[in-house]
Amino acid sequence: MRLLVSNDDGVYARGIQTLANTLTEAGHDVTVVCPDKERSATGHGLTLHDPLRVQEMQHLFHPKITAAWACSGTPSDCVKLAIWALLDTPPDLVLSGINHGSNLGTDVLYSGTVSAAMEGVIEGIPGIAFSLTSYQPTDFQPAADFACKLVQQLEKDPLPELTLLNVNVPAVERDEIKGAMITRQGVRRYTDVFEKRVDPRGKIYYWLSGELLEDVEDPDIPNDVPTDVQAIRESYITITPLHYNLTSPLGLKMMKDWGALRLD
Repeated sequence: MRLLVSNDDGVYARGIQTLANTLTEAGHDVTVVCPDKERSATGHGLTLHDPLRVQEMQHLFHPKITAAWACSGTPSDCVKLAIWALLDTPPDLVLSGINHGSNLGTDVLYSGTVSAAMEGVIEGIPGIAFSLTSYQPTDFQPAADFACKLVQQLEKDPLPELTLLNVNVPAVERDEIKGAMITRQGVRRYTDVFEKRVDPRGKIYYWLSGELLEDVEDPDIPNDVPTDVQAIRESYITITPLHYNLTSPLGLKMMKDWGALRLD
């Protein structure tokens, strides 16, 4: 398959190198277009007021990868630029990751990793976002091997239109992973705490930190399907199908009897 690989951790991240190289060794035609530096938590931002610059970076990847660029923009910029300017033929799949750290529950709203894959979906190309649930240097190979199996599965059973798979892999030893599980997106809430600090010049600045409060239920989704947060705790790989339509079915049902709203 023709695969476009991107991320939000930047071109030098071990996660993207392991993913791209492993997919190439499995026989896929891989192109890499990713940020030139870390762009975590950029969400789905696009660069509108500055030029985008690219630099060839094939030397960082498998010798069979003949097209690899580092881009000065966001993860979404990278995918959009690849599809519309850098590639001669659109890819069959857009893969993003392997992220350093999880993207579970409502984290997907902030994630540059998920947004890169979602940009492919917006352009009509299925996407998969891969994350390893650890921020420490660790072994990305089990996650990359699972990515190969998942791509092979999608060759036989393509994703529905406008669908993204958000995959999280527990950061445990390979033989401790219990398997893979189809999950629903959990709802994670944080308490956002800004630490007030003073720099060496006496200027005040703030540093954002957050603490997880809870994993709560979403009334729109059947609760007989486990959440990604629950499954990761039990050392399962989680596969959560997502789409970019944020319309609330519960809200539509509640509001259908409102009638016509008037300004007067």
